[in-house]
Amino acid sequence: MPDLIRRVQGDLGKVQDITPESANWTYVGFDLYRLNQGEVVADVTGSREHMLVMVEGLANISVGNQDFGELGNRLNVFDRLAPHALYVAGDSSWEATATTACTLAVCSAPWHGEHKTQKIDPNGIHLVERGKGTNTRYIHNIAMEVDDVADSLLITEVYTPAGHWSSYPPHRHDVDDFPNITHLEEVYYHRINPAQGYGHQRVFTEDGEIDETYSFFDHDVVLVPKGHHPVGAPYGYDLYYLNVMAGPSRSWRFKNHPDHAWIYERDK
Repeated sequence: MPDLIRRVQGDLGKVQDITPESANWTYVGFDLYRLNQGEVVADVTGSREHMLVMVEGLANISVGNQDFGELGNRLNVFDRLAPHALYVAGDSSWEATATTACTLAVCSAPWHGEHKTQKIDPNGIHLVERGKGTNTRYIHNIAMEVDDVADSLLITEVYTPAGHWSSYPPHRHDVDDFPNITHLEEVYYHRINPAQGYGHQRVFTEDGEIDETYSFFDHDVVLVPKGHHPVGAPYGYDLYYLNVMAGPSRSWRFKNHPDHAWIYERDK
């Protein structure tokens, strides 16, 4: 069975470093930086596009000679404020200087030359409720299909209250058959409140090729190369995750698990 969990590596600096090669897939990359005030991180995009998401804290960010100023507006991700994000096109260089302690997510995928560097306006990101009962969760769509802001990347963040389920009913997006279903690799970057808690995520295929269940902790990442991938929040601990998806086309079409699709049909 594949090992699909990436534990956080330390408390400061680059604490997640996920490339297509290390994930054994094709499209999605994900880096996570935890910086003290005054620390600087820089990178080049090359043939890939980057989306810089200010998960927590503030930073001054520039791309080449273009200064985007100070980005960020929440010191704690569980404040549920709309995130600040910056799309960086391929063939670019960027630099971020932390003006407070901050957590910066760097999401990447192939760039096709169709989009230019731009700030994602947080005023256009609204907290949306989804689901019913203990399947209720709250969504910030940062760069989903309706947002014409990227060549490949699809990005959203989800708040799951304690005792609730998320990414549920179980669904998959692992076959390139648009418009019925699309093939999208996916990263789940997890946060927990209070931070000493844990959550659960199962990744499984209907044929049993993959069937892994992980207990994740604060700042851990779960990889979803294919299959279904529900998340459970234990009583007492609220969950947050940042989803990063990419595949052959920038379209999100999924299939619910046939045994559990009745839940979606009942609740929609």
